[in-house]
Amino acid sequence: MAVGVVTRTRPTPTARPARAQTRVRHRDGWWAVFFLAPQVLGLLVFLVFPLGFAVVLAFMKWDGLGEKTWVGFDNFAAQLADPEFGTALWNTVKLAFLTVPVGLGLALLLAVALNQIRGKTFYRVVYFMPVITSSVAVAVMWQLILASGDFGILNGVVRDLFGVTLPDWLDDRTWVIVAIAAVTIWSSLGLNVVIFLAGLQTIPPSLMEAARIDGAGPVRAFLSVTLPMISPTIFFSTVVAVISSLQAFDQIYVLVNPAHNDGARTIVYQVYELGFQDFEFGMSSAAALILLVLTLLVTLVQFGAQKRFVHYDS
Repeated sequence: MAVGVVTRTRPTPTARPARAQTRVRHRDGWWAVFFLAPQVLGLLVFLVFPLGFAVVLAFMKWDGLGEKTWVGFDNFAAQLADPEFGTALWNTVKLAFLTVPVGLGLALLLAVALNQIRGKTFYRVVYFMPVITSSVAVAVMWQLILASGDFGILNGVVRDLFGVTLPDWLDDRTWVIVAIAAVTIWSSLGLNVVIFLAGLQTIPPSLMEAARIDGAGPVRAFLSVTLPMISPTIFFSTVVAVISSLQAFDQIYVLVNPAHNDGARTIVYQVYELGFQDFEFGMSSAAALILLVLTLLVTLVQFGAQKRFVHYDS
């Protein structure tokens, strides 16, 4: 008589029922929502909603308390025809032209020099310290240095040592934008130096060795090897520097009072003055949107130009 043997197999972990797998996916989905909710909520509350409200408000007249009145494009037309906005736009453009090429060029030269010496970490810390210093503290310090008359450290030292009278950096309408640019370059120099140092250290030593074997001197090797290899880093720093210069406000507000010196008036200060001093929130939003469009246009031009000047290693 034959006796059948019945064998039982245990289900493997990969052979879970479909219902259990669905429960696991649902549980993982809820955990994902739990961790993402604070970030998404913050993005909506502090970025998406204010941006949308500013766009709508730019087409209205509102003092912050009364009824909103739809005025269409009148706010934009008024701003473009306002001499103060024209002054703010011109000062913003001048500040960008002064700070971006000079600041990035100086940072690149310093990074190349630091890349050739020992103790790069120490110098990185020293140059980066102004970046982590409060912008208000930096502005107050430079206000003492650049002040006019007997109160200014720089003017007093130069006058006592060389008998030369320097301009009133913070009071002269012509020189104030130069003073602001100098402070901006000094405070952002460390960040650009660190970024360029990181880019320089990605260049394979074999490329520089090959250039030296071919007879290239330091200048030729810098132009033919170093610049093309770090062109993506230069492009990134340029985009960031241009956007930062177009949005300059805090240091300027502390260093110089643009209300008393139109040479320091920028678009962001124009937005601040219209909104929080004159309580013309529609005009303020229109000026902010003009700045947004200007920033987008400049950034698009930079991205279009990168095809000719930026070389990516494939």
